Amino acid sequence: MKPSLAKGTRDFTAQEVSRRKYIINILQNNFELFGFQPLETPSFENLSTLTGKYGEEGDRLIFKILNSSINEAKDEKKTQMLTDFQRALEKPFSSENITDKALRYDLTVPFARFVAMNHGKLTFPFKRSQIQPVWRADRPQKGRYREFYQCDADVVGSESLLQEVDLVQLYLKSFSDLKVPVTIHMNNRKILSGLAEYAGITDKLIDFTVALDKLDKIGKDGVVKELLEREISQDSIDKLDFLFSQSDDALENLLQLKEKFAGNEIGLQGVEELEFVLTQSLNLGVDMQNLVFNITLARGLDYYTGAIFEVKADEVAMGSIGGGGRYDNLTEVFGVKNIPGIGISFGLDRIYLVMEELNLFPDEASSKTEYLFANFGGEGITEALKLIMQLRTKGISAELYPENAKINKQFTYAEKKGIKNLVFLGEEEIKNGTVTFKNLEVGEQKTVSLNKFLG
Repeated sequence: MKPSLAKGTRDFTAQEVSRRKYIINILQNNFELFGFQPLETPSFENLSTLTGKYGEEGDRLIFKILNSSINEAKDEKKTQMLTDFQRALEKPFSSENITDKALRYDLTVPFARFVAMNHGKLTFPFKRSQIQPVWRADRPQKGRYREFYQCDADVVGSESLLQEVDLVQLYLKSFSDLKVPVTIHMNNRKILSGLAEYAGITDKLIDFTVALDKLDKIGKDGVVKELLEREISQDSIDKLDFLFSQSDDALENLLQLKEKFAGNEIGLQGVEELEFVLTQSLNLGVDMQNLVFNITLARGLDYYTGAIFEVKADEVAMGSIGGGGRYDNLTEVFGVKNIPGIGISFGLDRIYLVMEELNLFPDEASSKTEYLFANFGGEGITEALKLIMQLRTKGISAELYPENAKINKQFTYAEKKGIKNLVFLGEEEIKNGTVTFKNLEVGEQKTVSLNKFLG
């Protein structure tokens, strides 16, 4: 059978792994600078933990795990479970008779579950960072995979809007360190609730936000069509028409909303919260070109209750490379109330694609052996291995070509692996206490003393 990859997954070469580590190291460093503590959770959760947290569309994309108890069941029950499983293959089916676990869809809900289980032991506000893979049964496309990493930073136990301001700073510093030019799109779920109230469709809030969140993909006409399909009246849609013609001035757009939201308590609260975050960010020197009030931003997740963030690369046509928001009620579904939270995520895979397209990876982001020692056989092998050990002790990568092969073959190996220097330690060098090496990048060859070589 010809080997193949499961759809939506990838292998990573040495260069890709090194470049991914480069991104992760920068993010981890900034997480620590901003006071976030690392956390890891299991790859799979109880199905009941995940379902009902991501909205109707999100629930459909959860990878469910076949219940291992099928093989342990007695004959009659096993037959019924296998029948249910066959039905599940033919049509989406979520009976706990065949599955009660699922691969994690994101890192936020497992984090909320962790907080609910351990809230008595945590010091609030509790700030956590988490970098792990997640899985979604999505349609694979450029920048969208079924297995991918999320890099999250969350704060729970604080309602202060200063957390939103701090997360904006975390985004901007991290992308500045990566040299990726970005724009942070911002909105507030309360503004969306206010819009639903303004248009008289409060009972259709989820339908409204799910459709609105697709504006970038399907355009105004597509959103209007979907709103009509979701039984939202044309009169309500007409009231919301101003959403599709916003100015570039965020504060001006907020002022316009204030007028429309007169007497609309939830909407005005959302406007005031967003105004605070924007104003404080401006006071800290943030360029308003880096922050956009995007009134149509919804992000489609049911658990957001306040601020919503989405980060887009300025110079590459790519979906969001980061996103997040406030979720003050998430732990309530696990029986723990009054633990507000807010968090953001960095999309590692999309950030990688953007940096690759813009040629932003520095040389140090590639993992290359510094020195390859040519193999001439004889006592030179032992001396070479001793020298390699000393280099490795100093944190310098080095290796010995394993066979006593023709020198051209060893040159070819070094060039193909991108090794910087080929070292010759022959009888003459051993006798004189010297080392000869050729820099393969510039073609320059030197002979230096052993002490100078080791630095």
